[in-house]
Amino acid sequence: MTLFPLASRLQTRPFLLSTALITGVMLLTGCQSGISTHTNTSAEINSVSTPLSAAISAPTTVSTQSKLTPAVQTVIGDYATDGYSKRQQGYDWVGVMVRPFGDAEIDIKVRARGDIKNPSCSYDGKATLMGQDQAHGVIFQTVANNSVTFLQFKDGKLTIDSQDKMALHYFCSGGDTLAGDYQKLASQLVLS
Repeated sequence: MTLFPLASRLQTRPFLLSTALITGVMLLTGCQSGISTHTNTSAEINSVSTPLSAAISAPTTVSTQSKLTPAVQTVIGDYATDGYSKRQQGYDWVGVMVRPFGDAEIDIKVRARGDIKNPSCSYDGKATLMGQDQAHGVIFQTVANNSVTFLQFKDGKLTIDSQDKMALHYFCSGGDTLAGDYQKLASQLVLS
């Protein structure tokens, strides 16, 4: 009696034995990199309907905007505190740049005025979509300074808040904080 009954029947066929053992190990370990699958690339798809020279020179990238959830598409943009509109008069301001980072995540960069003084706030992070409804708008969540932090986007306004109000002071100097309201800008944030 053998420990592996399949092995005793396949001893005369070493190729089948080795294939069965490798496949079994791959399935048990979750490794599927050895399994070859073929998917059509956009260049191959283009070559069916266009001449070969056009398929080679045509860009094969797919717009990341089309893969994003509607909630992420809604919040992408730049936001700033009220002082941003008065920056020419020397007012201090804090801006938030929101970019896509996957289909249900965003990349957040917070920057403050740095042209006439040292920037008062700086933060880089990622946030995950938590939900969306009419009453609350779109809610994202992240962890900042070991505190759960919420980013609420509603009616062209971003509100940043945290369970620990003091945690968001860590990223700013002079008593400032990331917590607060930011208005969506019609154009990109100008950092200088």
